[in-house]
Amino acid sequence: MTSTALAATLFGPEDLRMIEHPLDKLADGMVRIRFGAGGICGSDMHYFRHARTGDFVVKSPLVLGHEISGEVVEIAGSAANLKLGDRVAVNPSRWCGHCVACREGRPNLCENIYFMGSASKTPHMQGGFANYFDAVPAQCVKIPDHVSYQAAALAEPLAVCLHAVARAGNIEGKRGIIFGAGPIGLLTMLAAHRAGMADITVADIAPAPLAFATRLGASHVENVAAGEEGLKAQAASRPYDVAFEVSGTAAGLASAIGIVRRGGIVVQIGNLPGGQIPTPSNAVMAKEIDLRGSFRFGFEFMTAVELIGAGSVDVLSLVTAERPLSTAPDALRLALDRSQSVKVVLTAN
Repeated sequence: MTSTALAATLFGPEDLRMIEHPLDKLADGMVRIRFGAGGICGSDMHYFRHARTGDFVVKSPLVLGHEISGEVVEIAGSAANLKLGDRVAVNPSRWCGHCVACREGRPNLCENIYFMGSASKTPHMQGGFANYFDAVPAQCVKIPDHVSYQAAALAEPLAVCLHAVARAGNIEGKRGIIFGAGPIGLLTMLAAHRAGMADITVADIAPAPLAFATRLGASHVENVAAGEEGLKAQAASRPYDVAFEVSGTAAGLASAIGIVRRGGIVVQIGNLPGGQIPTPSNAVMAKEIDLRGSFRFGFEFMTAVELIGAGSVDVLSLVTAERPLSTAPDALRLALDRSQSVKVVLTAN
């Protein structure tokens, strides 16, 4: 067994290096995973550009990566239902199981959570963009042989979107709009379709991702780079019941609140790098809008793996490029170019 792991390690804004890290002896109750694939997420891009995402600031070197899959190559102690050679999707969340939120069935709000590749805690929990990394058995969900590591790695963003759609309540037959046509926006669209939303508009300021949204089945797309006249005309004739704000921008949130009907629902998914989004609170009050946050996911991770295994959601339809893990810094730069990329996935070789 190797004694080191090559890991994509962030030292500061746009300072991501491939570093050989020593591998400690595997702790009791842990499993070691050989990297199979990893999706580059919007938060990875925020960390890369700013050394922070939202309120989470990088204070020491951080291995990125939380959309990950791989093979179990070592087990220390007991690991129920796992054996060497198992192919797994890895849930990046490590919940405590005993705090108030966990007891209420909302583990994504766990008071003691550690999340892989995140600066939310100090010391930071290192991520999975490394050719070997460790996890607890509860994080590992076995995948069928026909599911590729690339697809399994995308269970995490699909779980985020399943949770966001669930936060909107019953959307069957309703009309919705999604602000932001990146991977989370597109997967939210697919999840909303699955939940029965009848009509979905996707809005963005860039033509390339909007074209992608059309190919994936958006009912309508709107380029709002030059204004929102088209959206307003649509809303005037057929009001939007639900808006999903995925862009993580003040403009996106203001648009979502402004366009949704009176008594409608706005679900905030996007995370602003600086941590603060001004809110048009008078409109929230006067229109009696339900403004709901959506943070990560809970037990939807298992559902996401099942849906991918069953072929119910084609997560690979979002993938526009694959790059070896060893080229992670260049792959992050490619992912940041929205004219070329929707979803970039890292592979073992």
